[in-house]
Amino acid sequence: MHSSQFIGRDTEMTRLKGLLDKRSASLIVVRGRRRIGKSRLLAEFGKEMKSFFFSGNPPVRKTTAQTQRDNFALQLARVGVPGIKPDDWSNLLWHLSEHTKKGRVLIVFDEISWLGGKDPHFLGHLKTAWDMYFSKNPHLIIALCGSVSSWIKKNILSSTGFLGRIIIDLVLEELSLEACDAFWHPKEKRITPYEKFKLLSVTGGVPLYLEQIKPNLPAERNIQDLCFTKGGLLVREFDEIFSDLFSRVKARHKEIVISLAHGPKELAQICKELGKSMGGIFSKYLDELVQAGFVARDFTWDLKSGKERKLSRYRLSDNYLRFYLKYIAPNRSTIEKESFSTLITQLPGWEGIMGLQFENLVVHNRKVLWKILGISPEEIVMEGPFFQNPTSKQPGCQIDYMIQTRFHNLYLCEIKFSKDSVGNKIIEEMEKKRKNLKIPRNCSIRPVLIHVNGVEERVVDEGYFDKIVDFGQLLS
Repeated sequence: MHSSQFIGRDTEMTRLKGLLDKRSASLIVVRGRRRIGKSRLLAEFGKEMKSFFFSGNPPVRKTTAQTQRDNFALQLARVGVPGIKPDDWSNLLWHLSEHTKKGRVLIVFDEISWLGGKDPHFLGHLKTAWDMYFSKNPHLIIALCGSVSSWIKKNILSSTGFLGRIIIDLVLEELSLEACDAFWHPKEKRITPYEKFKLLSVTGGVPLYLEQIKPNLPAERNIQDLCFTKGGLLVREFDEIFSDLFSRVKARHKEIVISLAHGPKELAQICKELGKSMGGIFSKYLDELVQAGFVARDFTWDLKSGKERKLSRYRLSDNYLRFYLKYIAPNRSTIEKESFSTLITQLPGWEGIMGLQFENLVVHNRKVLWKILGISPEEIVMEGPFFQNPTSKQPGCQIDYMIQTRFHNLYLCEIKFSKDSVGNKIIEEMEKKRKNLKIPRNCSIRPVLIHVNGVEERVVDEGYFDKIVDFGQLLS
């Protein structure tokens, strides 16, 4: 099914392989954003057993419940179960169970929301087939897999019909930076962290995007091929994401990600900008984007009590979406005419956008940062991007990333992208944030600088920062 080398996912694979020690059948869920590697992970896991992969048809106007059954029957025939009438899901599933009732077997229902979205009875038939037939094979594993996490959560994970039956809910996130580094193999030692960052600022840790990297070419050429060349994967990817995942209301979801492309916002700010009311259906669209892995919701907290506040900001956590909206979308017509020739570093607002992309990469890899700083997870009270809104008694303050420990240490992390080495001005900027922050008396402040392109010697000599972290350390 896949010819390229399988990279990363050690933790997820360990969880899946743990199922092989069970003495009963397993029903699991695997979900995550489009292109994140759900099917690939299951294909690698399935190499150890007899495997059957089925997928629904993409949702288009002409797709019906019968279309999905016809397609499923065709897929059954291809795996050795021919001649099944696609008249009823219970009949189709029974025949599949007869074919898989002995031995170690993996069955994957990929894009489960496409299979069941048009037929309100599909999941009921699947639940019955599990209880009556599939679960009788103690060595069988069924994976319900999909990109539309909100549908899976509502119709499967929160459904009384599947209560107590799902034993693993595996959510795939972006690959770690250490795993990303392997996509430059065997040249990874010869390529600078800054060169790698330029590509990761576009791809994030999304496996399919990273598989397109040509290590023998500079970052600029790779980005040109992927993003600014007619027919390039990342030129058309945006449209496919929203057509596949949010087909019926994709315009609403697009409005939200466009609003967040300029930086994090509170719900009230997003609603005001788009002229929407704060409750109901609009909040649901935001939640769907969060569950789909494109948007993150960061809660601030009270430093004195160490408890989360209700106040939160939404952040466009997907690097590709922001890059597309800022640079590919405005140039689509030029790209289609094959006449785009601007250097990426000369794109408008390049340094500011790269700063946001850099923050995303660091926050996604926070656990590696904890190790570099010598902080164990057990020490952490709260962590995340932090903000303090201005009031009559205190100024506003925003920390790129902050960690509060139970030993009363506050690690204030400045995540700084610069095309040149970071200069002494960074100390002044950090000190201003520290003074604006309402800090409890018993807390020690530990400033941390995370950079991608070097720092000037005088920044190190000042001794202001407790730790200066190079992006290369996160990669290795």
